[in-house]
Amino acid sequence: MTVTPDHPPAPDRRLVVASVPADHAYVRHLAPLDRPGPVRLDDPPGEDEHGVPTGHWWPPVLLDAARTERVDADVLHVHFGFEGRTPAQLEELVATLRRTGRALVLTVHDLHNPHLTDRTAHLAQLGVLVPAADGLVTLTAGAAAEVERRWGRTSVVVPHPHVVPLDEMRSWQSRRRPRRPGEPVRVGVSLKSLRPNVAAVPVLEGLLAAVPQVPGTTLEIALHRDVLAPEHPRHDPAAVALLERAATVPGVEVRVHDYLDDAALHAQLVALDVSVLPYRFGTHSGWLEMCRDLGTDVLAPDLGYYADQGPVDVYRHAADGSVDVGSLVAALEAVRDRGPRPPITVAERERQRQEVAAAHDAVYARAVRRAAERVHSH
Repeated sequence: MTVTPDHPPAPDRRLVVASVPADHAYVRHLAPLDRPGPVRLDDPPGEDEHGVPTGHWWPPVLLDAARTERVDADVLHVHFGFEGRTPAQLEELVATLRRTGRALVLTVHDLHNPHLTDRTAHLAQLGVLVPAADGLVTLTAGAAAEVERRWGRTSVVVPHPHVVPLDEMRSWQSRRRPRRPGEPVRVGVSLKSLRPNVAAVPVLEGLLAAVPQVPGTTLEIALHRDVLAPEHPRHDPAAVALLERAATVPGVEVRVHDYLDDAALHAQLVALDVSVLPYRFGTHSGWLEMCRDLGTDVLAPDLGYYADQGPVDVYRHAADGSVDVGSLVAALEAVRDRGPRPPITVAERERQRQEVAAAHDAVYARAVRRAAERVHSH
């Protein structure tokens, strides 16, 4: 049942939430473990610009005002995927939600979209969604402070839930090799498909300079096979040349592979002592949370709000875009000398999952109430 002036949600009825997207680990892990949560609708099939189904949620049709008007939901909860909509289209979406008495909830995952170098359009899109949201969520206090500075809105800070399924965490953590303080460290960096926020050349140059300065340290560089093809849109000849050189360096292994399923990815990460986030811009990281679930330490750049998410070691980018090698050396020495951090436990993630679910229940209830009050005031 849609929230309308004639049909407000009954107190004993589960709210219906249309998520953009629904088929995402983060969204699935907002559900409580011990009780029914809100009803989360499945993603409608995505359609390309010609209306042909794409076979997955992208691009999200629920951001189209005409389509959303026909969806039977109390709340539209936007997470990702709005980069394909203009501010005018998002304003039309907001107007439709208000006209039909439905609530808009926005989770600000990204203040700089990792898929877009220029953040101008993303900030303009947020400039429509943030002020219009009936409920506003973000993942860290640092991001909440930036949202407030930019748009004068207060966010509810709800931490990122687990990424690895709870019933698999213990098994993966048990596969880790023991490492005592002072013992050699296996470092890994995954460049994946060289999305725009990956600083492939600066990070590789920095690691190739830093790793030999920390005796016993080894380096694994992983890359998706597709970007080696010159016709790939993100093919980077300089990065490929650097990888070819890296493959000849003792203690460095270059792994070129196709897209990994979750099990293969977890196996790759659990074999590392520390995973380097190779980013030149960004906000939050699901990769960081996955590493925490697996017990792999994280080395993050001093940007965005990665350090607000959980315990990480930090390296610095220099003003010219290069990586400060001294900061990498210091961080790798800290990882070696400290030994592995105690991994987050299943019990901690279960407790957090319940808190995350309860926080979202409260956000949804307030948002629906706000939307209903707006309807009745007119």
